Amino acid sequence: MENGRSQFPFPYQPYTIQEEFMRSLYSALDQGKVGIFESPTGTGKSLSLICGALSWLTDLETKRKQEVAAQLQEGEMSLSSSDPEAGVCSLSAEPDWITSFVQKKAERDLVAKLKGDEMKRKKRDERLELMRSNVQLKYAMKRKSCEEDEAFKLLQLSKEDQTDAAANQDDEDLIIAEYESDDESKSKSRFRGGEEEDDELVEEHVTKIYYCSRTHSQLAQFVHEVLKSPFSKDISLVTMGSRQNLCINEEVRRLGSIQRINDRCLEMQKNQHEKPDHDEGAKKKRGPAKSICPYSKILALQQMRDELLGKVHDIEQLLKLGRKSHSCPYYATRLAVPQAQLVVLPYQMVLHEATRRAAGIQLKDQVVIIDEAHNLSETLSCIHSVELSGAQLCRAHSQLSQYAERFRSRLKAKNVMYIKQVLFVIEGLVRVLGGKVGQNPQNQTTQEATEMFTINNFLFKAQIDNINFYKLHGYFEKSMISRKLGGFVDKYVGSGVSPHTHVCSKKENRRTEGLNRYLQSLHGKQSTTPALTNNQQASLEAENMLAASPMMQVEGFFMSLTNSSTDGRVVIHRQGNLSESSVKFLLLNPAVHFAQVLKECRAVIIAGGTMQPVSDFKQELLFSAGVQEERIAEFSCGHVIPPENILPIALCSGPSGQELDFTYQKRDSPCMMNETGRILSNICNVVPGGVVCFFPSYEYLRRIVAHWESGGILTRLAKKKKIFQEPKKANQVEQVLGEFSRCIQRCVQQGGGGLTGALLFSVVGGKMSEGINFSDDLCRCVVMVGMPYPNIKSPELQEKMSYLDKHLTHSGEKSPGQALIENLCMKAVNQSIGRAIRHRGDYSSIVLCDRRYSRTATLAKLPAWIRSRTTTHPSFGPAFAALRKFFVEKKQKLD
Repeated sequence: MENGRSQFPFPYQPYTIQEEFMRSLYSALDQGKVGIFESPTGTGKSLSLICGALSWLTDLETKRKQEVAAQLQEGEMSLSSSDPEAGVCSLSAEPDWITSFVQKKAERDLVAKLKGDEMKRKKRDERLELMRSNVQLKYAMKRKSCEEDEAFKLLQLSKEDQTDAAANQDDEDLIIAEYESDDESKSKSRFRGGEEEDDELVEEHVTKIYYCSRTHSQLAQFVHEVLKSPFSKDISLVTMGSRQNLCINEEVRRLGSIQRINDRCLEMQKNQHEKPDHDEGAKKKRGPAKSICPYSKILALQQMRDELLGKVHDIEQLLKLGRKSHSCPYYATRLAVPQAQLVVLPYQMVLHEATRRAAGIQLKDQVVIIDEAHNLSETLSCIHSVELSGAQLCRAHSQLSQYAERFRSRLKAKNVMYIKQVLFVIEGLVRVLGGKVGQNPQNQTTQEATEMFTINNFLFKAQIDNINFYKLHGYFEKSMISRKLGGFVDKYVGSGVSPHTHVCSKKENRRTEGLNRYLQSLHGKQSTTPALTNNQQASLEAENMLAASPMMQVEGFFMSLTNSSTDGRVVIHRQGNLSESSVKFLLLNPAVHFAQVLKECRAVIIAGGTMQPVSDFKQELLFSAGVQEERIAEFSCGHVIPPENILPIALCSGPSGQELDFTYQKRDSPCMMNETGRILSNICNVVPGGVVCFFPSYEYLRRIVAHWESGGILTRLAKKKKIFQEPKKANQVEQVLGEFSRCIQRCVQQGGGGLTGALLFSVVGGKMSEGINFSDDLCRCVVMVGMPYPNIKSPELQEKMSYLDKHLTHSGEKSPGQALIENLCMKAVNQSIGRAIRHRGDYSSIVLCDRRYSRTATLAKLPAWIRSRTTTHPSFGPAFAALRKFFVEKKQKLD
């Protein structure tokens, strides 16, 4: 295959920068590079990724078919042309007839292998073609419907024949199912022939592209772009998500918590695959049928898998299809992964090794595209950092203690040994927080402090350095004790599981009454508790959600302690109360977990609207992971909009001459807040449509709005534009955006009775600073108030800076730690100001309110297409004149 391609299928005439993007992408994929691709939002980045990557994948498949056909033809010709009587000249001492026989056998084996590979490929192609044409769906639907009716009748009959005592016995069997050591499990697997069978049952993965992004809404947008592309009818695409997003079983969905949903689903799957007992007497003795999921029937899942591979679906369509075909979208998508050519999924499912394994994702020789990757380092650090509160530790200890006590006589010695080790470690963790297990954590006071340790020093501090955490991790993984403990708590505490899930007899209730009272007391759920307010009830529900199975968090923390001592730190936060105190593993070296992805994949593409500064990104994430400079390919382009369609202004002072200094020490002064109000008031006078104003934090937004309200500034602003504020709750964002959009449309089209549009107060790094399109009249001006630097006093940030200073080479005037602070700030700024320009014909202004934006080093970190047009204004007058002229010219051009 050539390392380039001149023409690419595209739904319309591509921009020049899109053609350059696709050529660079094709070359990077073909050469197995790690590509860093920067293309500003609004330049058609998603379509460029789709058409460039899928062109490469199509060419690769075509080339492989041609190579197999050529090898097959060559092998057959060689076999037919060989002369057994002539013999073969050989330097070996073997007779000629033996040498000839060996050569012919090798040739036959080669031909047979090539024919086998070709047959497999043809069968796969034919199967995919059948899926797309839906030839077999009608017959499968009828057969499935009949089988489901019979299964449903049998299930109903078995439910009517339940006995409570036997049900509880079965639940207990599930809760204490024994842990097997590695030797035991391997022995049983060999006895069953399990290893060989597993190898045969694993479906071969075709060469595919994994496309990852941050949120499900961004993934949905990407799928819609695929539907617009020329590949929509030929590509097999699968959208993956969590059970919380894809489950259609209402009984399970009502559980709310992702952890509860996972546990309940896994329990139902276990029940589904248990062998049926045809002995009626044994059935009665065993008790009622265990609850199974009606959406996980094999035939229905296979049918849905085939339909998924035959046509492109987004998540909403997946859910509709699942309900219509009565099959589970979560498991159907996993069945479809091996044969899918394009898999669309959230980053976490690729970046976290355990999640990859659970989802059946194989990265070997595949391609991964990570979009919206500007915060990739921070994302990796967050995914692999784990925090435990003192309350969670105490709950986990009490629950595990009760579990061990109740089933002591039924647990093997090895199981008991590991449980004791887990309890011992938890006791050590509680001790370092200044508390003691066995007492209510809310009643235990601790001395406020924050301490930082290497992993080894922390193990010595907690006196748990003699514990083998690798073996403990193996125990957690094979015994699934965390899930069993969750089932134990659900059964005996009643912590929110649907009443239809577990039914206890009166005798059983009496038998466990004392245990219930004790466990409920640990949760603070005594019946003597007075009536709660709505806020208290919500708080209690949130606490109960976390209390369901804190052992899952404990397991994650134990696993984090197996990291190298140099790659992370353990942070102890004592808050004056054991319940609120916490112990946290902080990952400092994200490259250690990204290295495996880079090593396994054929090629990795890291894409974003703003990837600057690339040098720091490469050093922290790629070079540290062992990637050589020659394997890295870079691409960066400008915007498609004409230069005159954007007006970026760095503003150093306000209308009254007050210098704009929004440092932490000065931003709360009344003078600074009043000046900000005057700037906004003037901007709203000349900017039509929507204005989006970004603040450094929710707290500062609250303070400045309260000040404006008391001083009458907010009232003056509201006379010019209707004011909206970014909500803190994610489920209210769509409503606020809808009202904001409708208000602007009314003002622009019909006149707003004195209003010229709407003003939206937002927060940098909040819900509206990323992934939201403020196109056209929705945002004709972005105002950035101050510079959103992270909290430099944070012990965790200081430790990260210290780590970078020690392990990365210094380049430029600032150390790697100081550069980190600047980069975090400017990445957040660039994401926010990039919300305004969404397409070629769009236009907008950007006002950066802070004298620090005039610094050369700061301006250098703006995207090139903005930096080249940015003008610095020491005083407000010339800046305001430029702003007014910009919009007057745009209005005249439109008129």
